[in-house]
Amino acid sequence: MVNDASPDNSWPIIKALAASDGRVKGINLSRNFGQHYAITAGLDFAEGDWVVVMDCDLQDVPEEIPKLYQTAQSGYDVVVGRRINRQDSLIKKGMSKLFYCVFSYFSDVEVDNRIGNFGIYAKKVVKNIRLLGEKNRSFGLFVLWVGFRRIEIDVKHAARQCGNSSYTFRKSMALALNSIVAHSDKLLFLSVKVGMSVSALSLLSAAWIVLSYFIWATPIIGWTSLIVSVFFTAGLIIGTIGIVGIYVGKIFDEVKHRPLYVIDDATFKFSTHDN
Repeated sequence: MVNDASPDNSWPIIKALAASDGRVKGINLSRNFGQHYAITAGLDFAEGDWVVVMDCDLQDVPEEIPKLYQTAQSGYDVVVGRRINRQDSLIKKGMSKLFYCVFSYFSDVEVDNRIGNFGIYAKKVVKNIRLLGEKNRSFGLFVLWVGFRRIEIDVKHAARQCGNSSYTFRKSMALALNSIVAHSDKLLFLSVKVGMSVSALSLLSAAWIVLSYFIWATPIIGWTSLIVSVFFTAGLIIGTIGIVGIYVGKIFDEVKHRPLYVIDDATFKFSTHDN
């Protein structure tokens, strides 16, 4: 159980559970690092032949775990749950669908928005995911990247019984942008294509104006169209530079080589090189 600086009384409860049951391991992070960093911490200390990843809000139903395991015994390394009836708000489901549509376009990877992190993963899958040390974390996308034999099965999805999701609209958009930048360079190629298209249109427009002036004596349009063109081109240039800047910023984050998370406390002993 990984406590990612939860504002409630989670850590004392986890410690009490670990004290009463030796099979329970608890990790308390020094601050809120984010969901996918917390998953990384859990994977780093998981030792089982099979690892189940699930959120703490119990919208992923624990009673579905035996179904995941039984399916895995048919020769699969990854069995992920497909939420056939998501118990989320229309806004959250709509934003999830929009995100995965955009991500699929930029990454050329088809992702089902009904699939989250809930699933069971073989030890070799977890081992290879642990080798991925980049700062931009997205567990589900990492699972797709490492490959292995995979199947998706229908599972129940429960309504949230208490509390609210920590994923605000702002955080969701940040995750979407980080995931796209981390797994695709299509944004850069798209900006090049847009720039070349604008240049081509500008040349065609200039040629048309010259022909119109000499053939039909059409007066050259005044300053309004010129100013609009200048502002449009300037916005395009600034936007393109911004896209490049995002990628450079991600490179800057990577070269700092900071740890993915920091552990404040744990219910078990571990060496410093494990983090």
